[in-house]
Amino acid sequence: MTTTHVVATAAGDARITWHKAAKARLVFALGHGAGGGIEARDLQALAGTLPALGVSVALVEQPWRVAGKKVAPAPKTLDTGWRGVWPALTEPGLPVVAGGRSAGARVACRLATELGAHAVLALSFPLHPPGRPEKSRADELLGAGVPTLVVQGGNDPFGRPGEFPAGKYELVEVPFGDHSFAVPKRADIGQDEALRVITDGVGRWAAGLG
Repeated sequence: MTTTHVVATAAGDARITWHKAAKARLVFALGHGAGGGIEARDLQALAGTLPALGVSVALVEQPWRVAGKKVAPAPKTLDTGWRGVWPALTEPGLPVVAGGRSAGARVACRLATELGAHAVLALSFPLHPPGRPEKSRADELLGAGVPTLVVQGGNDPFGRPGEFPAGKYELVEVPFGDHSFAVPKRADIGQDEALRVITDGVGRWAAGLG
């Protein structure tokens, strides 16, 4: 069952699209990146598969996307929007896993402890700007303070799996995947198989969350 509703925040109106499980035990709240919305292939794949595993998925659109703007605001404004939707995400009374892709993953990591997230799912975490490994954002990831799963493309220019520092998190690599988990036609796996790596990895991790 899919439902959508608008939530007023101090940064403007956000929007939540719920993909609810029949007998949910967890909620995965997933935000989008700075360059796209909830139509991203990984977010849609998870929304299509997790409800069957007892996990409701809430796809969160930040106010700037709802307003039709094309450029994401500063991180503090993204944080304000995420704080504003959090009460609606916790309303079902279930543990909430905060997450998202790229910029959405950063928001989830930054606010996980403050908001009482059960865990964090970081899809395509932008460890650094492309070609600028010295501009590391590892402190955000390592500071999440809750169980964390990173799902990263093997060829992500924002940080390949081998670039990630040691820490208390798990990492699933999507072979050949770029920042949007697209795989080239010459790759040893197809696009559908790459998405299954994501959904299977997240599904196994979700099953282990208490």
